[in-house]
Amino acid sequence: MPPFEVPEGDPFGPHNLPYGVFSRAGSQEKTVGVRLGDHVLDAGAAAVALGSPYAALLARPTLNPLLAAGRTAWSDVRRALTAWLTVPSHQETVAPFLHPLSSVTLHLPFEVADYVDFYASEHHARNVGQIFRPDTAALTPNWKHLPIGYHGRSGTVVVSGTDVVRPSGQRKAPADPAPVFGPSVRLDIEAEVGFVVGVPSRLGRPVPLEDFREHVFGLCLLNDWSARDIQAWEYVPLGPFLGKSFTTSVSAWITPLDALEDARVAPPERTHPLLPYLDDSADEPGGYDLRISVAINGHVVAEPPFATMYWTAAQQLAHMTVNGACLRTGDLYGSGTVSGPERAQRGSLLELTWNGRDPLELPDGKRAFLEDGDVVTLSAWAPGAAGARVGLGEVTGRIVSG
Repeated sequence: MPPFEVPEGDPFGPHNLPYGVFSRAGSQEKTVGVRLGDHVLDAGAAAVALGSPYAALLARPTLNPLLAAGRTAWSDVRRALTAWLTVPSHQETVAPFLHPLSSVTLHLPFEVADYVDFYASEHHARNVGQIFRPDTAALTPNWKHLPIGYHGRSGTVVVSGTDVVRPSGQRKAPADPAPVFGPSVRLDIEAEVGFVVGVPSRLGRPVPLEDFREHVFGLCLLNDWSARDIQAWEYVPLGPFLGKSFTTSVSAWITPLDALEDARVAPPERTHPLLPYLDDSADEPGGYDLRISVAINGHVVAEPPFATMYWTAAQQLAHMTVNGACLRTGDLYGSGTVSGPERAQRGSLLELTWNGRDPLELPDGKRAFLEDGDVVTLSAWAPGAAGARVGLGEVTGRIVSG
C-alpha cells in the first residue's frame, strides 16, 4: 500500500499526526518526524522542499524549537502538515521523505528541562493509603485541596525501548534490624501520562488555568519506574528520591493537544470546594478520555482509564506555578499513576498485587514485582471524531540486572 494510503481505522491517520525525532539507518543525524500510519515523514526535509516558512522549526534534531514557537505556530504547522500529507498535488514532492517506521531509529523527542510528577488519581491514592495506612483515613487531609507532586530527575528521562537497569540502594523491611544495600527486589511500574511544556513563563508569574493550552504543546505516555523497597525506607520525612530517580520512560511520539479535541471530558465530580486558582467549575472540560493498556511480557494486566483522574493537567500546571516557579521549554510533568475503581484498572503492581500479597498469574509465572528480563509496555488511544481512534503510541522498557 502506498504510504499516503493509510488503512481505514488506523489510529495514526491524518487526524492524528504525532511528532517525534528519528534517524535513518546508517546515519547519526536526527530530525523531526511526523507519523502517518506505519511511516514517518521527515518534516524538516519536506518543509525545505516545499519552500515552507516552517522549515526553521522542523529541520531540527529536537522538537524544542517548535515547542517554544507557541500556539499559533503549532496550529499553523499542523495545518501545513495535514495538507502536505493529504492534498494530491503535494504527494510527488513529499513522497521521498516518507520512510517506513521499521527502517528508522526513534529518539527522545525533546530535550527535557524540568520534570515533575503528580499523584492525581483518587483511586490510586486510596489504594496506596489502604495498603500502608489501613487503620487511618486512606487520603491525607490535603489530597482533595491541592495536586500533590514532587520534583524528579530530568536527566534520567529516556525514550521507549531503552533498557531499565535495576537500581540498587538502601532498603529495610519492617522486621529487619538494620538497612542493607543491594538491588531493589520490589521494582514496580507506574502507568502515567506526561504533559510537555512548550512556551516558558516568567519567574514570579503564576500560570492560570485558562492559559494551559497556551503553554502545553501535547502529551505522551510515561512509565515512572519505582523501586518500592528503596522508596519506603528513604521517603520519610521527605519525598521520593532514589526510589524514583533512576529511570523514567516516555513514548517516542508526542501527540499535540489539537489532535485530542474530541477526547476532552469533564473530570470527576469534586467533593471539596477548591481555592480560586484551582477552581475549574466554570471552564471548558479539562479532563481527557485516554484508554491505557498495561502489558507484561505481552500479557495485558490492566487497563487504567485516564478519564477518572481527579486533578486535571491544567490544575497541575496552575499549582506547579502558583508560587511563582517558572516554566521552561521542554518541561515535563507526569499525571501520577492512573488507576480506576476496578482491580483490572490499577496502574501499578503495588496495587495489582496489593503490595505483593496477591501475585499476578502470568503465562510465564507469578509476579509480585518485576523480574529481570520482564518487558513492560504501556499503550493507549483516545476517541477522535466520527468514531476514529487517536493512537498515543507506546512506551516499552525491559528490566536488566545492574
